Amino acid sequence: MLVVTKRCRIVKICNVTYTIFTFLLSMSFFNLSEPIFRNKQDALDFQDRQGLLQFKITIKDKTLFSVFYTRIDQVFVIWSLISAVIFFTAQFAPIDWITQAIFWSILTVIGTVGMSLLTYFWVRVERLRWVLYTWVILMLGGVIVTDLGIFWGLGKVLMHLCDMWLILSAVGYMATAIGLRSRAFVVSGLFHLLGIVILPYFMGWQFVITGLIMTLNLLVFAETQWDMRPPTDNYDLLTEEQKIFNQEQFLLRQINYQ
Repeated sequence: MLVVTKRCRIVKICNVTYTIFTFLLSMSFFNLSEPIFRNKQDALDFQDRQGLLQFKITIKDKTLFSVFYTRIDQVFVIWSLISAVIFFTAQFAPIDWITQAIFWSILTVIGTVGMSLLTYFWVRVERLRWVLYTWVILMLGGVIVTDLGIFWGLGKVLMHLCDMWLILSAVGYMATAIGLRSRAFVVSGLFHLLGIVILPYFMGWQFVITGLIMTLNLLVFAETQWDMRPPTDNYDLLTEEQKIFNQEQFLLRQINYQ
């Protein structure tokens, strides 16, 4: 009976995943000229250069190591650390659930506030505030449901915490995919949905598997350049000089990709 239930669950998730995948890929606004993932681009737009962090190791004018993180990259890194701490603590730390719930709530609120502060200028320029608000609602809603499940002892919620957070993340990535017209975020959303399929095969290790899925996914986005819609000239918050700068950066990126 358990095997049949698992198979039905897998079939349902696969059907939903396939429907979402085919629908999104059929949408003409995806920028198919760009690879889904590639090395980070150096020619950054004005809004991407704000708050940029760069780390470089040089010896005698020879660069041994160089990496940079935009504010969007920084958000991915922050959430990867938060996800790892929360789910690995749930898996391995001998701490009672009430204490963990308080700890998780504080970390998630800190991450949500940090995400909002770091990305607000960027999402305003790109006219994507609704994507940020979607993530805020998903994260805070997930915390509320998790806390209610733990403090009120709701068995069904506690049994499906990992499923719930993977679904919330998948919804957030799909919303981001639509906003950015990005196939990379479609893949990410599907990756989280498929993660739900494999969880029943790792009974007793579901928290660590969920943590690995969420953390590794975030680190991939932090360390690579992902596809998104082509830039537009309708950036109301930018000056004419900044718009011209963005156009020049776009041309440089096109030359580098050829």
